[in-house]
Amino acid sequence: MKDKLIEILLTVAEGLQTNKYMNAIKNGFTALLPIIIGGAFFTLILNVVLSTTTTGISLAKVSGMAWLSKLTPMFTAANYATLQFFAIGLVFLIAVELGKHYGHSETILPVVVLSCYIVLCATTATGLSSTKEVVTISNVLARNFTNAQGLFMGMITAIVSTEIYVKLADSGKLEIKMPETVPSNVAKAFNVLFPAILTILIIAAFGQIFQQVVGYTFYDAIAKWIQAPLAGILTGLPGYLVIFLISTLLWTVGIHGTQVLKPVYEATMLLALAQNTEAVTAGLVPTNILNSAFISSFTTITGAGITGGLIIAIFLFSKRQDYKAIATLSIAPGLFNINETMTFGLPIVLNPILAIPFVIAPAVSATFAFYMTKIGFAQVMAYNVPWTTPPVLQAFLATGGHVGTAVVQALCVLLAVAIYTPFVLISNRQATEEAALAQEATA
Repeated sequence: MKDKLIEILLTVAEGLQTNKYMNAIKNGFTALLPIIIGGAFFTLILNVVLSTTTTGISLAKVSGMAWLSKLTPMFTAANYATLQFFAIGLVFLIAVELGKHYGHSETILPVVVLSCYIVLCATTATGLSSTKEVVTISNVLARNFTNAQGLFMGMITAIVSTEIYVKLADSGKLEIKMPETVPSNVAKAFNVLFPAILTILIIAAFGQIFQQVVGYTFYDAIAKWIQAPLAGILTGLPGYLVIFLISTLLWTVGIHGTQVLKPVYEATMLLALAQNTEAVTAGLVPTNILNSAFISSFTTITGAGITGGLIIAIFLFSKRQDYKAIATLSIAPGLFNINETMTFGLPIVLNPILAIPFVIAPAVSATFAFYMTKIGFAQVMAYNVPWTTPPVLQAFLATGGHVGTAVVQALCVLLAVAIYTPFVLISNRQATEEAALAQEATA
């Protein structure tokens, strides 16, 4: 049974890790992290430092600090340019990453792909005038195409349009041969002229035909057929627990489960958090409990498997000097949610005793935090903070300064300690038995 499970996990992980599209999406999101975190930081400043109208805490509401609100336009602009525009950045970066895979490093490729994305976006929007009349505004791009809501169409369009461009460019039949006297950069531009134009036209034609045949846009179709069902699965507790159960199982056989599955859940979780951020900014109550900040705060605290709980359990109950030595080395990385010293140094990988609590602890922690949020002791998270932020501070910042949520995060670590403790005690007995067997063998 164990060998079969390992074989299945390795097959799944290998398929995901070697998939060129998954890698392009994963690397694109990784490269985009500074923009995502920067945007979250700007939103946090807007709401907990500069706002005089927010229902929560804000420094600008303190007597004598109202002048801080004058900085609002600057941070609003920065927030829009990052958090409200990162779907555009992801389209660009996926094209770059997938282009590298095919050996196409020309700078025009991501620009062509971005053009393909824009042709699928509606460039008109409706709104209410000052007299409450519905008016149509032309030549604009609604923010649902540029922020997290556009991620799914962005990923699909980036992959498909890159594939079309590469096939056309590699065919060699569409090159324009220029005389040798023409500068090389000009010659290269003309070599890809027809592939670039045809790629944009193909995607534009697809968008028009799709709308005429189906009756609504490709964007609406993705929202209805892909985005909504996936959000229903991942933002519900059972589906969430399944995806992270698989992630920790992959870790137990030596595969970075978080990185392998990130392309599957990242867009949905970021969208859920972005919707919470928008709600808070608008003065509304955020509703998506499960989101990317929840993952960092309650599922991967101190690293995958919540190994910070194991470190504490080892110091309290372990009699093994080898475990204590590794745990000592793991304290500093664990405070910043890095735990490779534990997973590979202890090891937890392929260790049937410690693998059990490693899989159970995140599920218990996430379930506990979910219901503590449901009853109102913890708050729904609305801000994306760096995943390396130490525990307790992480939850405090992700909620804009809610103490109850920080307490829940601390309790989640203590729950992990309780889950790991029996297995640490079993490891003590195992060490004693191994020492006895060694003595017997020597005798």
